[in-house]
Amino acid sequence: MTGISGQKSKVGRSVAFSVFVALLLAVTFHAEAQQTGKIFRIGFLDSSTASGMAVLLEAFREELSKLGWVEGKNITIEYRFAEQKNERLPELVADLVRRKVDLIVVVSTTASLAAKSATTTIPIVMTSAGDPVAAGLVDSLARPGGNVTGNSGLSPHLNTKRLEIL
Repeated sequence: MTGISGQKSKVGRSVAFSVFVALLLAVTFHAEAQQTGKIFRIGFLDSSTASGMAVLLEAFREELSKLGWVEGKNITIEYRFAEQKNERLPELVADLVRRKVDLIVVVSTTASLAAKSATTTIPIVMTSAGDPVAAGLVDSLARPGGNVTGNSGLSPHLNTKRLEIL
């Protein structure tokens, strides 16, 4: 019972993260897309596998398309997966930087740190980071500063609170 509802909750959160990223993309690119016929390039970096992210990537693409962003039409997505080998993240993000993507989407704190180390100019959107302030990804939640923004679960802080409630 717990496994099924936990999976639904996890998928729900992941879809919510995807929606959040899609909205950020829409706001970021809307004005320029209206003025030019440019095809924007999104770099997607994750430490897991392509097959492990397939469902979430489909939800991500669906939410983008609802906002008018269609892969192959007005955006392209460069996918990079570290195949559970975090030591590969720096080389994968370096490749995205060399390809001059317009935006880098990252899923984990580890991938976020690799992306932040690789560029200070390309916007980085993290969809799920534990505590981005403590990790050194942003200056503060209210004013992230730099080129990193996104969503955080603040898991370490919430876990303590959850134990207090229990």
